[in-house]
Amino acid sequence: MIFPQPIPVQTLAQQLGAQLIGDPALLATGINELHNSGPGDIIFVDVKKYFPKALASAASVILLNEPADCPPGKALLLVADPFAAFNGIVWAHRPFQPLQHAISLSASLGEGTVVEPGAVIGHGARIGKDCYIQANAYIGEGVVLGDRVVVQPGTTIGTDAFYYKKTEQGFIKWRSGGGVVIGSDVEIGSNCTINRGVSSDTTIGEGTKIDCQVQIGHDVKIGKHCLLAAQVGVAGNSVLEDKVVLFGQVGVAQNLHIGEGAVVLAKSGVSKDLEGGKAYFGYPAQEARTAYRELASLRNLPDFMTQHR
Repeated sequence: MIFPQPIPVQTLAQQLGAQLIGDPALLATGINELHNSGPGDIIFVDVKKYFPKALASAASVILLNEPADCPPGKALLLVADPFAAFNGIVWAHRPFQPLQHAISLSASLGEGTVVEPGAVIGHGARIGKDCYIQANAYIGEGVVLGDRVVVQPGTTIGTDAFYYKKTEQGFIKWRSGGGVVIGSDVEIGSNCTINRGVSSDTTIGEGTKIDCQVQIGHDVKIGKHCLLAAQVGVAGNSVLEDKVVLFGQVGVAQNLHIGEGAVVLAKSGVSKDLEGGKAYFGYPAQEARTAYRELASLRNLPDFMTQHR
């Protein structure tokens, strides 16, 4: 999430009641998760074994709950509960704003765009030219659609990330500070759900086509001209490069990378990164030819055992 204006780290320290260690002249330009962080970002870490990774990251400001040696060019903010401080910053910049109109007065619609009855457009959503938003679709706060995007009935874009921190008191919800950005000429079928990012944007590249009843998790990055068939599920932070094809009921676990032009056949489960330009099948998904040979061998196993008793 990028702040509208950079925030001096000294101001942050005062707001959080934090001890400032390191460069007091730094400016924070956004807030992010550790694995997505870049220069200017605020991140948090509250488990000591992850301190080295956080301190070595590209982030400029680190919220933590124990003193540490501050690397050059960074600032550490020492607070009792880094997660609560992190979440509070996101809430301060993304407060809850209930809708009062089916189409928010702060939303923008491009020339030629059609919005059917029952569709809802959230605060600050930006929809391009010649889009077709069909009945009972939901376009959430801050969602960006390019030109000629089709969203079929009942689809929901921009729901909160399914992302919680486990504590002794139970699961605490992370405030979703990211958004959803959808390129031009994308078509999305009925009853799909696309979650906003926790701290970055969930993105879908131009020309991609998505069938009905597909779930796209938080911070997922889908490339250009991909095809996702019905009942596909892609978990958070996974990346699909351009021209990836996922057949029906394929499941992709979180934090994975699927290379350009890969094809994953129906009902497969992707549990590790896949190279581009190959076809995959099975659970866990492997190259299709290998999977088919294994299945053929299993079918012949009873005869083999009978012959070798």
